[in-house]
Amino acid sequence: MKIDWLKPLLGHPGPFATLYLDATPAAEAGDRDVANRWRAVRKSLVHQGAPEAVLGEVETAVLRPTRAGGPHGRVVIADDTGVLVDRVVKSPPAVASGVWAPVPALLQAALATDESVEVLCVTVDRQGADFARWGTGGKTTWSFEASHDEIAKTSSPNTKHARIESRAEDSWGRNAEAVAVEVERQVMAGRPEIVLLTGDVRAVPLVRAELVRPVAELTVEVHGGGRGAGVRADTFEEHVEDALDSFRERRRELVLAELRQELGREAGAVTSLADVVSVLARGQVKELVLAEEYATEAATDGRLGTRKLWIGPSPLDIAPTRRDLESLGVTERLEELPATIALVRSAIGQDAGLTFAPEGSVDLIEGVGATLRWHDEGTPTEAVHSMSGDDMRRRGDLV
Repeated sequence: MKIDWLKPLLGHPGPFATLYLDATPAAEAGDRDVANRWRAVRKSLVHQGAPEAVLGEVETAVLRPTRAGGPHGRVVIADDTGVLVDRVVKSPPAVASGVWAPVPALLQAALATDESVEVLCVTVDRQGADFARWGTGGKTTWSFEASHDEIAKTSSPNTKHARIESRAEDSWGRNAEAVAVEVERQVMAGRPEIVLLTGDVRAVPLVRAELVRPVAELTVEVHGGGRGAGVRADTFEEHVEDALDSFRERRRELVLAELRQELGREAGAVTSLADVVSVLARGQVKELVLAEEYATEAATDGRLGTRKLWIGPSPLDIAPTRRDLESLGVTERLEELPATIALVRSAIGQDAGLTFAPEGSVDLIEGVGATLRWHDEGTPTEAVHSMSGDDMRRRGDLV
């Protein structure tokens, strides 16, 4: 899961206000509007000591329409310099929350995007396409019309029927080619994780056949969409959600399969808090993997207990103790953080992803692991610990 959108938080000393709110319009949520939901959380932030200037910045962001349809949530993180993160997320929280604290609620923000997918939806017919892009940045829509307009196979007193059919089919093909080029341009510009292709039953295969291979591999056909009247929006939305649910499962399983394989090879992955801290400090991490319990529990719960880590100004400045950092020459802006927050912060800083592993999906010592971009002789391996008889470490009792 991409968490690079949290990068604006790095380098800010805090404290931070972190808001997680149901941003569904009242007409769809069936209860109070967004402004009223915000006011309830605002009172909590005031009691926690959040200054009026920060609350004002958060309120301006919260009251700005998301333009997203259906139930959705919103994550806003701000400090005294203004709003640093403002993201729309798929699933609204059951209970809105606001936290004023020295560090942002990174796990909460990451979890909120675990269900989010960066989507480009393309609805085609024989003349052009409607585009919709949505994900953590909200939703935008626009249309594209191709230039070839001989699309109907109708007879004419002055033109042979076969010629009209040929011209129409030629126009369909040229329009499909033009739409495919536009799809490819939008994929290059926006880097979606998935392209949903829907619309006219003749136009969809024509467009798909014209897509270059990298874009075609991102593309999933979804039935039920269309540019004209008569589309059953509720049925189409169900098909879209089915496609996105399947994508989320594949996205997670790809990471966990790689982690299982590399742990077995004792090469491209590590597990345990000490080993993950070591590879984070070396900038080796491709994907940080946390047990799903950390997605639903506070940072003081779960197998990491009340563990803390020390960080410095750089995302690579992470160590079990202050002395460890100081021995590396890091002596300024040192701070002790809950282990899970420090791990996620370091992952963000080195452009690593984050995946939550469901219980039983992979064997994680202390509920944490990582896949690696590279490894060398200095990379820790579980084989070393097993050979040393370090059973205490394997049970996650290392202090």
